[in-house]
Amino acid sequence: MPYAATIVRDLPSEMRPREELERRGARNVPDEVLLAILLRTGRQGQNVIDLARTVLNRCGGLLGLAGMTFAEIHAHKIPGLGRVKAMELAAALELGRRAAGQAPSAETSLLNDAEAVYNLLEPRVRHMPTEVFWVVLLNSKNRLMEQPFEVSKGTADSSLANPREVLMPAIRHNAVSMIIAHNHPSGDPTPSSADVRVTRQIAEAAKLMGIRLLDHVILGQPRGSQPGYISLRQQGLVVFD
Repeated sequence: MPYAATIVRDLPSEMRPREELERRGARNVPDEVLLAILLRTGRQGQNVIDLARTVLNRCGGLLGLAGMTFAEIHAHKIPGLGRVKAMELAAALELGRRAAGQAPSAETSLLNDAEAVYNLLEPRVRHMPTEVFWVVLLNSKNRLMEQPFEVSKGTADSSLANPREVLMPAIRHNAVSMIIAHNHPSGDPTPSSADVRVTRQIAEAAKLMGIRLLDHVILGQPRGSQPGYISLRQQGLVVFD
Protein backbone atom coordinates (compact mmCIF):
# COMPACT_ATOMS: atom_id res chain seq x y z
CA MET A 1 0.00 0.00 0.00
CA PRO A 2 1.54 3.40 -0.94
CA TYR A 3 2.17 5.99 1.75
CA ALA A 4 1.43 9.68 1.38
CA ALA A 5 4.27 12.11 1.97
CA THR A 6 3.24 13.15 5.47
CA ILE A 7 4.51 12.86 9.04
CA VAL A 8 4.39 9.24 10.18
CA ARG A 9 2.49 10.03 13.37
CA ASP A 10 -0.27 11.56 11.23
CA LEU A 11 -0.75 8.33 9.29
CA PRO A 12 -3.52 5.93 10.29
CA SER A 13 -2.12 3.52 12.87
CA GLU A 14 -2.41 0.55 10.50
CA MET A 15 -0.14 2.33 7.99
CA ARG A 16 2.67 3.15 10.42
CA PRO A 17 5.72 0.90 9.88
CA ARG A 18 5.89 -0.71 13.33
CA GLU A 19 2.16 -1.21 13.54
CA GLU A 20 2.06 -2.69 10.04
CA LEU A 21 4.82 -5.17 10.90
CA GLU A 22 3.01 -6.16 14.08
CA ARG A 23 -0.23 -6.64 12.18
CA ARG A 24 1.06 -8.39 9.04
CA GLY A 25 4.30 -10.01 10.19
CA ALA A 26 7.84 -9.11 9.10
CA ARG A 27 7.77 -11.40 6.06
CA ASN A 28 4.66 -9.75 4.64
CA VAL A 29 5.60 -6.06 4.61
CA PRO A 30 7.49 -4.19 1.85
CA ASP A 31 11.23 -3.56 2.00
CA GLU A 32 10.74 0.15 2.71
CA VAL A 33 8.69 -0.63 5.82
CA LEU A 34 11.40 -2.86 7.28
CA LEU A 35 14.05 -0.28 6.44
CA ALA A 36 11.94 2.52 7.93
CA ILE A 37 11.82 0.65 11.23
CA LEU A 38 15.62 0.45 11.25
CA LEU A 39 16.01 4.13 10.33
CA ARG A 40 13.42 5.16 12.99
CA THR A 41 13.10 8.82 11.95
CA GLY A 42 13.03 10.84 8.76
CA ARG A 43 14.04 14.46 8.33
CA GLN A 44 12.29 17.78 7.94
CA GLY A 45 9.94 17.55 4.97
CA GLN A 46 10.46 13.80 4.52
CA ASN A 47 9.02 11.09 6.72
CA VAL A 48 10.94 7.93 7.49
CA ILE A 49 9.05 5.85 4.92
CA ASP A 50 9.97 8.23 2.12
CA LEU A 51 13.55 8.32 3.41
CA ALA A 52 13.63 4.52 3.29
CA ARG A 53 12.45 4.62 -0.33
CA THR A 54 15.17 7.15 -1.16
CA VAL A 55 17.85 4.96 0.42
CA LEU A 56 16.70 1.92 -1.56
CA ASN A 57 16.59 3.89 -4.81
CA ARG A 58 20.02 5.45 -4.30
CA CYS A 59 21.65 2.18 -3.23
CA GLY A 60 20.34 -0.02 -6.03
CA GLY A 61 17.42 -1.55 -4.16
CA LEU A 62 17.61 -4.16 -1.45
CA LEU A 63 20.03 -6.26 -3.50
CA GLY A 64 22.52 -3.41 -3.80
CA LEU A 65 22.10 -2.21 -0.23
CA ALA A 66 22.56 -5.69 1.22
CA GLY A 67 26.11 -5.93 -0.12
CA MET A 68 27.28 -2.50 1.07
CA THR A 69 29.67 -1.65 3.88
CA PHE A 70 29.25 1.30 6.24
CA ALA A 71 31.68 3.36 4.16
CA GLU A 72 29.80 2.60 0.96
CA ILE A 73 26.44 3.52 2.49
CA HIS A 74 27.79 6.71 4.05
CA ALA A 75 29.51 7.73 0.80
CA HIS A 76 26.10 8.19 -0.85
CA LYS A 77 25.55 11.24 1.42
CA ILE A 78 21.79 10.78 1.47
CA PRO A 79 20.07 13.62 3.34
CA GLY A 80 18.57 12.21 6.52
CA LEU A 81 20.98 9.26 6.57
CA GLY A 82 23.86 10.52 8.66
CA ARG A 83 26.92 8.77 9.99
CA VAL A 84 25.17 7.13 12.96
CA LYS A 85 22.20 5.86 10.96
CA ALA A 86 24.51 4.54 8.24
CA MET A 87 26.52 2.73 10.90
CA GLU A 88 23.42 1.20 12.48
CA LEU A 89 22.15 0.11 9.08
CA ALA A 90 25.52 -1.44 8.18
CA ALA A 91 25.52 -3.33 11.49
CA ALA A 92 22.02 -4.72 10.85
CA LEU A 93 22.99 -5.81 7.33
CA GLU A 94 26.15 -7.50 8.58
CA LEU A 95 24.19 -9.39 11.23
CA GLY A 96 21.88 -10.63 8.49
CA ARG A 97 24.81 -11.79 6.38
CA ARG A 98 26.39 -13.57 9.34
CA ALA A 99 23.15 -15.27 10.29
CA ALA A 100 22.65 -16.45 6.70
CA GLY A 101 26.17 -17.80 6.51
CA GLN A 102 26.62 -19.36 9.93
CA ALA A 103 29.10 -22.21 9.82
CA PRO A 104 27.45 -25.61 10.15
CA SER A 105 28.14 -27.86 13.11
CA ALA A 106 31.08 -30.26 13.16
CA GLU A 107 28.74 -33.09 12.20
CA THR A 108 27.70 -31.39 8.95
CA SER A 109 30.76 -29.33 8.01
CA LEU A 110 32.42 -31.91 5.78
CA LEU A 111 33.56 -30.03 2.68
CA ASN A 112 34.59 -32.72 0.24
CA ASP A 113 33.18 -31.31 -2.99
CA ALA A 114 32.41 -28.04 -4.75
CA GLU A 115 28.69 -28.26 -4.02
CA ALA A 116 29.37 -28.25 -0.27
CA VAL A 117 31.53 -25.14 -0.68
CA TYR A 118 28.79 -23.48 -2.71
CA ASN A 119 26.17 -24.27 -0.07
CA LEU A 120 28.42 -22.82 2.62
CA LEU A 121 29.28 -19.56 0.88
CA GLU A 122 26.31 -18.79 -1.37
CA PRO A 123 24.21 -17.21 1.41
CA ARG A 124 27.10 -14.84 2.15
CA VAL A 125 27.61 -13.63 -1.42
CA ARG A 126 24.03 -13.78 -2.70
CA HIS A 127 23.51 -10.01 -2.52
CA MET A 128 27.07 -8.83 -3.00
CA PRO A 129 27.47 -6.43 -5.95
CA THR A 130 31.26 -6.91 -6.10
CA GLU A 131 33.57 -9.89 -6.30
CA VAL A 132 34.76 -11.15 -2.92
CA PHE A 133 37.57 -13.67 -2.41
CA TRP A 134 37.20 -16.27 0.35
CA VAL A 135 39.51 -18.76 2.03
CA VAL A 136 38.04 -21.89 3.62
CA LEU A 137 40.35 -23.71 6.05
CA LEU A 138 40.06 -27.47 6.55
CA ASN A 139 41.53 -30.01 8.92
CA SER A 140 42.96 -33.41 7.98
CA LYS A 141 39.42 -34.82 7.65
CA ASN A 142 38.26 -32.04 5.31
CA ARG A 143 36.12 -30.49 8.01
CA LEU A 144 35.72 -26.78 8.49
CA MET A 145 38.19 -25.33 11.00
CA GLU A 146 37.01 -21.72 11.17
CA GLN A 147 34.46 -19.40 9.67
CA PRO A 148 35.46 -18.68 6.04
CA PHE A 149 37.83 -15.74 5.72
CA GLU A 150 37.09 -12.83 3.39
CA VAL A 151 40.54 -11.83 2.18
CA SER A 152 39.75 -9.26 -0.49
CA LYS A 153 36.97 -7.39 -2.22
CA GLY A 154 37.15 -6.18 -5.81
CA THR A 155 34.85 -4.47 -8.29
CA ALA A 156 31.72 -5.68 -10.03
CA ASP A 157 33.79 -7.78 -12.43
CA SER A 158 37.13 -8.43 -10.76
CA SER A 159 38.46 -9.41 -7.35
CA LEU A 160 41.85 -8.53 -5.96
CA ALA A 161 43.80 -11.33 -4.29
CA ASN A 162 47.46 -12.18 -4.02
CA PRO A 163 49.06 -15.35 -2.66
CA ARG A 164 50.29 -13.64 0.50
CA GLU A 165 46.80 -12.47 1.50
CA VAL A 166 45.25 -15.81 0.63
CA LEU A 167 47.75 -17.97 2.51
CA MET A 168 47.92 -15.83 5.66
CA PRO A 169 44.80 -17.32 7.34
CA ALA A 170 46.03 -20.87 6.64
CA ILE A 171 49.45 -20.09 8.11
CA ARG A 172 48.01 -18.30 11.13
CA HIS A 173 45.62 -21.16 11.97
CA ASN A 174 47.95 -24.05 11.03
CA ALA A 175 45.50 -25.40 8.48
CA VAL A 176 46.31 -28.69 6.76
CA SER A 177 44.46 -27.77 3.59
CA MET A 178 42.33 -25.03 2.14
CA ILE A 179 39.83 -24.20 -0.58
CA ILE A 180 39.57 -20.79 -2.18
CA ALA A 181 36.44 -19.32 -3.68
CA HIS A 182 35.05 -16.12 -5.10
CA ASN A 183 31.77 -14.95 -6.55
CA HIS A 184 30.83 -13.58 -9.95
CA PRO A 185 28.09 -10.96 -9.36
CA SER A 186 26.92 -11.45 -12.95
CA GLY A 187 25.71 -14.90 -11.93
CA ASP A 188 27.88 -16.62 -14.55
CA PRO A 189 30.53 -18.72 -12.77
CA THR A 190 32.62 -19.31 -15.91
CA PRO A 191 36.28 -18.72 -14.93
CA SER A 192 38.22 -15.96 -16.65
CA SER A 193 41.83 -16.27 -17.76
CA ALA A 194 42.75 -14.09 -14.77
CA ASP A 195 40.93 -16.51 -12.44
CA VAL A 196 42.99 -19.40 -13.78
CA ARG A 197 46.25 -17.45 -13.64
CA VAL A 198 45.75 -16.30 -10.04
CA THR A 199 44.75 -19.82 -8.99
CA ARG A 200 47.97 -21.25 -10.42
CA GLN A 201 50.01 -18.65 -8.56
CA ILE A 202 48.25 -19.45 -5.28
CA ALA A 203 48.64 -23.21 -5.85
CA GLU A 204 52.39 -22.82 -6.36
CA ALA A 205 52.76 -20.65 -3.26
CA ALA A 206 50.67 -23.04 -1.15
CA LYS A 207 52.82 -25.98 -2.21
CA LEU A 208 55.96 -24.15 -1.12
CA MET A 209 54.38 -23.55 2.29
CA GLY A 210 53.29 -27.17 2.69
CA ILE A 211 49.58 -26.32 2.51
CA ARG A 212 47.27 -28.37 0.30
CA LEU A 213 45.13 -26.25 -2.02
CA LEU A 214 42.22 -28.54 -2.87
CA ASP A 215 40.11 -26.43 -5.21
CA HIS A 216 39.00 -23.01 -6.38
CA VAL A 217 35.22 -22.74 -6.57
CA ILE A 218 33.62 -19.87 -8.47
CA LEU A 219 30.14 -18.95 -7.26
CA GLY A 220 27.33 -17.73 -9.48
CA GLN A 221 23.65 -18.52 -9.85
CA PRO A 222 21.99 -21.73 -11.11
CA ARG A 223 20.80 -21.51 -14.72
CA GLY A 224 18.44 -24.17 -15.95
CA SER A 225 20.03 -27.52 -15.25
CA GLN A 226 23.44 -25.94 -14.60
CA PRO A 227 24.57 -25.58 -10.97
CA GLY A 228 25.46 -22.17 -9.63
CA TYR A 229 29.17 -22.88 -9.34
CA ILE A 230 32.20 -24.14 -11.24
CA SER A 231 35.10 -26.10 -9.74
CA LEU A 232 38.45 -25.39 -11.38
CA ARG A 233 39.58 -28.78 -10.13
CA GLN A 234 36.72 -30.57 -11.88
CA GLN A 235 37.35 -28.52 -15.01
CA GLY A 236 41.00 -29.62 -15.03
CA LEU A 237 42.17 -26.03 -15.48
CA VAL A 238 44.67 -26.09 -12.62
CA VAL A 239 46.76 -28.86 -11.06
CA PHE A 240 45.75 -29.06 -7.40
CA ASP A 241 47.38 -31.01 -4.58
